[in-house]
Amino acid sequence: MDNLFSHASPADEASDPVDALGAIVHTVVVPGPVSKVFIGFTEHTHLWWPLEDHSVFGAGSYVEFEENLVLETADDGRTAVWGTIDDWQPPLSFHASWHPGTTALWSTELRVAFRAVEGGTELRLVHDGWEGAEDPARARAEYDAGWPGVLARFVRFMGGAVG
Repeated sequence: MDNLFSHASPADEASDPVDALGAIVHTVVVPGPVSKVFIGFTEHTHLWWPLEDHSVFGAGSYVEFEENLVLETADDGRTAVWGTIDDWQPPLSFHASWHPGTTALWSTELRVAFRAVEGGTELRLVHDGWEGAEDPARARAEYDAGWPGVLARFVRFMGGAVG
């Protein structure tokens, strides 16, 4: 031992299984200009989000982007914060810590970006930061299975075809 304060080399340490959980990336093309698609996603969320399948309180609740929060309100007035927006760049993107149904202590990272493409607007959703989830592998698997249906519902709401 050359130094009393030496540590094992990084190669000797076991790799963290959370590091192997890559980002979820989903991209859809939505008809309409970027500004209209951004507004549809962020100001009319309550009209298209599948609350019956993906919410804290279920069908009958209301989801909205309010100030720097994504918030669900039950019909009896209870609220659940789904995420805190920390980067808001309308109409191009937003970033949020994401934790529906849990506390901010167990949050992941969600970035949604919008850009003009032929045929409308490309919406690119990147969900990562699994090390922040209580059960990283389970959370990633559930979101990977859930985001395609959520985004398909948004495309249909905006008048697009889902193939």
